Amino acid sequence: MSTALITGANKGLGYETARRLIAEGHTVWIGARDAERGRQAAERLGARFVQIDVTNDASVAAAVRAVEADGGLDVLVNNAGIELRRPDNSVVPTAETTADQMRQTFETNVFGVVRVTHAFLPLLRRSAAPVIVNVSSGLASLDHVSDPDQPAYMFPGLDYPASKLAVNMITVQYAKALPSFRINAVEPGFTKTDLNGNTGFQTVEQGAEAIVRMALVDLDGPTGGYFDRNGTLPW
Repeated sequence: MSTALITGANKGLGYETARRLIAEGHTVWIGARDAERGRQAAERLGARFVQIDVTNDASVAAAVRAVEADGGLDVLVNNAGIELRRPDNSVVPTAETTADQMRQTFETNVFGVVRVTHAFLPLLRRSAAPVIVNVSSGLASLDHVSDPDQPAYMFPGLDYPASKLAVNMITVQYAKALPSFRINAVEPGFTKTDLNGNTGFQTVEQGAEAIVRMALVDLDGPTGGYFDRNGTLPW
């Protein structure tokens, strides 16, 4: 059985993914920025806990040392992410989005993925079957956001879909650079979580399906792809 680290796993999709992997018999590290919430989540699930702030180099380095000291890593799920919203929970419109807002979103959603992936690569390289899952979004599909017949076309914001589009490119480039890994991007679907102010219509159980499936791929599985729970998505 594998050992997995899931960032942003004290609640929502990360928590449900951890629960499902543990139920399958895997060892799971709950990665969370808030130490108390992370420990509580890990205790509830029977997981291990490591504090990690994906925007902070020192925090990520400390997390690597903790996981390495306990034996190593096979699966990394880059789940931690943010979506900036107004106080009334509405999305900041594209024309009103500032460079500072873009930078804040990219710091977690994009640079955080690279920071964590780069730091954990030495551990993952030691695994017989290393896997990386990058949690993306349907809003990262240029095909869908430019098609008036797709729900994604109506999304009014700029920073979040742009950050997830970058995650898709990161996924493809890492997959080409690391052919012995299985590295994929997944779209959970519009899931009811704190990320979107609980406005989603899917349950976390439904949303975690694609994440879990890609976390459990074997060496014959896909890499460099973009998937939801129904199959392959258009870029």
